[in-house]
Amino acid sequence: MTKNHFPKPARCALASPWGPMTLAATDTALVWTGFDGQKHEADTSAWPVSRDNAVLRQTAEQLQQYFAGERTVFDLPLDLGYGTAFQRQVWQSLLGIASGATSTYGAIGLAIGNPKAVRAVGAAVGRNPISIIVPCHRVVGSDGSLTGYAGGVERKRALLQLEGVR
Repeated sequence: MTKNHFPKPARCALASPWGPMTLAATDTALVWTGFDGQKHEADTSAWPVSRDNAVLRQTAEQLQQYFAGERTVFDLPLDLGYGTAFQRQVWQSLLGIASGATSTYGAIGLAIGNPKAVRAVGAAVGRNPISIIVPCHRVVGSDGSLTGYAGGVERKRALLQLEGVR
């Protein structure tokens, strides 16, 4: 993703147990969460740093609770409107995967009415702009294997372990 996909949101840094993250939000919704250096990382360098954005504060607080094992469901305003129609469909489907559960690329394709689009689903999952909160880490291979994750497979494994999956 490039900065051109988003309006100019505010950003902040967040320390996580698995490395630094960047969060970005407009005044009304979260548009980006990701590990610094991950694949498909948004170029946030031109976005102003904010300590006053309420959405960023709420996101940071809920993510810290999640990292501490105190939260399994996020309650945040999300803006997933910056991908293609297909990507948005996939990202919406990811929101239905409960904490402690996993799904497969094929099952997501089936759920969105496109069962043969397994590779396209995988590509859309990999470009999820709101990591962890839109739980792309909960998608595994059809055999249960930990397939790719933009933040790295080790982080995926750790997130699933935190949720009691592996």
